[in-house]
Amino acid sequence: MSKKSTAARAVYVVDGSRTPFLKALGKPGDFRASDLAVGAGRPLLLRQPFGPEQLDEVILGCIAPGVDEANIARIVALRLGCGDKVPAWTVQRNCASGMQAVDSAALDISTGRANLVLAGGTEAMSHHPILLNQRMVAWLADWNRAKSFTARGRQLAALRPHHFQLIIALMRGLTDPLVGLSMGQTAEKLAWRFNIDRESMDRFALRSHQRLADAQDNGRLDEIEPIYNQAGQLFESDDGLRREGTLEKMAKLKPAFDRPVGRVTAGNSAQITDGAAMLLLASEEAVERHGLPVLGKVIDSHWSALDPSQMGLGPVHAMGQLLKRQKMQGEEIDYWEINEAFATQVLACQAAWQDKDYMQQEVGLDALPSPIPDDRLNVDGGAVGIGHPVGASGARLILHLLKTLQQNNAKRGIASLCIGGGQGGAMLLEAQS
Repeated sequence: MSKKSTAARAVYVVDGSRTPFLKALGKPGDFRASDLAVGAGRPLLLRQPFGPEQLDEVILGCIAPGVDEANIARIVALRLGCGDKVPAWTVQRNCASGMQAVDSAALDISTGRANLVLAGGTEAMSHHPILLNQRMVAWLADWNRAKSFTARGRQLAALRPHHFQLIIALMRGLTDPLVGLSMGQTAEKLAWRFNIDRESMDRFALRSHQRLADAQDNGRLDEIEPIYNQAGQLFESDDGLRREGTLEKMAKLKPAFDRPVGRVTAGNSAQITDGAAMLLLASEEAVERHGLPVLGKVIDSHWSALDPSQMGLGPVHAMGQLLKRQKMQGEEIDYWEINEAFATQVLACQAAWQDKDYMQQEVGLDALPSPIPDDRLNVDGGAVGIGHPVGASGARLILHLLKTLQQNNAKRGIASLCIGGGQGGAMLLEAQS
């Protein structure tokens, strides 16, 4: 949305749904990114009193759609039956792509350019490609130019082992090219900066799984729509949950990014996952015309930037400036969702939030905000347990936060993410009273 809080028109979130988040198992999963978005969007649209062709646009966040999914939003829109005349476009803001899609939809509604928008995010991380290195690409170009038997023989003789060194696109994409650090290494920097020990990280991670288990067992994840693969296999819940996890088991895991002395492990990091989340946004005019129920409202949003090597603190900057502009105190927020890229990253955000020097010098707040209560933060678990399909997580946070407000008869919440490359995004939401 606009950084001004005085939008011309109210923006309502009517409804939303998501797929189960499915853990990547080392090979391409059963669903492409477009399949997942359709899996989340189709049941959402089927329960509306209007046809999909009445949407004004479809906006979808995705970091790495497949080669057959260029402008994936348009592909998804057509597969959902929106017809030829509904425009669709794709956004990319790294981990916050799904939130950016919702923000873009809200802006179009608030300014009167749209009345009904389907927005969300999708990612099939298990389908991110393995690439040839540049030496091999150059060799193939020379091979194609070699026409004679002799020329091709010379080309074959030039092949060396380094030509066959493959590039894992996912790992390359999760490494910042300017500071030369992987996202996990930036999390290690935050652990050292705020003196967050390994046990604290593991406890946080274990709590994420425990809260997710409790949410599953008590029916608080009704936003999930089951999906079937081509073989007819049913997927109906997030499958990265570790119900049998213990601190003792987590303590045995080795550092993943800073061996041998690091603290960040696979167990206290977000899981590599496939999934999608979609939301239907509407103007007041559309709500009244179609008699739509309302889940909540988008009140405001803020995007911030900071040193890429400290990217995990992005939520602190975005949330702090959002509250400042709204002239609100932290205690006026009933529930918080901060994406769990890493356990230490969320813990560092909580620590920075209560660090007077950091908030004054880095964020620009004169007064220290009230603490973010543990019992109001990620109450049903987060990406450590659920997974983090990077293009979809921002939309999932928004959807689940609105559900949490509704289930607890609460009023306001903030959803936020850190963003690779050194950014933070936050959105202020309000439940329908």
